[in-house]
Amino acid sequence: MRELVLLLWALLALPALASEEVVLGLSKNQVSITTNFDGSEILVFGAVKRDAPIPEGDPLQVIVAVSGPSMPVTVRRKEKRFGIWVNTDAVEVDAAPSFYAINTSAPLDDVLRAVEDQRHKISIPQAIRSVGAPQNISDAGAFTQSLIRIRKKSNLYQLNEDAVTVEEQTLFRTSIRLPAALTEGGYDTRIFLTRGGSVVAQYETVIDVRKVGLERWLFTMSREQSLLYGLMSLAIAIAAGWGASAIFTLLRR
Repeated sequence: MRELVLLLWALLALPALASEEVVLGLSKNQVSITTNFDGSEILVFGAVKRDAPIPEGDPLQVIVAVSGPSMPVTVRRKEKRFGIWVNTDAVEVDAAPSFYAINTSAPLDDVLRAVEDQRHKISIPQAIRSVGAPQNISDAGAFTQSLIRIRKKSNLYQLNEDAVTVEEQTLFRTSIRLPAALTEGGYDTRIFLTRGGSVVAQYETVIDVRKVGLERWLFTMSREQSLLYGLMSLAIAIAAGWGASAIFTLLRR
């Protein structure tokens, strides 16, 4: 009898746990980088599918996170010695997204509890993985903060609070601005639904960012035929210098 009661309780609880899920749409799922690429804007929109009426209590909140390819980064500290700025300490960050944007429907601290952030790695500091640092460096965290600050200035790291519009706790939309300096690869796009700071549902997809046309040809040549690429670059530089010299000579006459 006790086992039957537990089974019925589990069956009743199951729909509540899976009562909300994301149905997502993107204005485009592929971004092409050309020679005149100056950035792109992607509209993210969707709806919440439910098996039951809207739960009472805390309102639904939405977090949209877009992450570019992660790679190791060396962060160096500069100090002024004898009137000259020189590199001193350095910390190797194991993996940092080349681009990271978070759009939320309310302030991030209000829609996401710290324990959930640690579990899902949503905030910018949580998305950066830095395992260790040299023993002679006691403030390794300052290097990670410097990396975040530098990339925020370049618009590569973004935290856009109150940027997601949620209607009737069912429809949501936002836009992600991708800067011109993008790294080629798959951009993981994650959508989180939260209530009371806890994640109740999530959805993941990928936006493909690729170089095309002349940009792709030059990129491939630089990787696969580096000698030919170097000779071509040298020839272009010589031709440009000779052309500029010829123009100035004509102007002097």
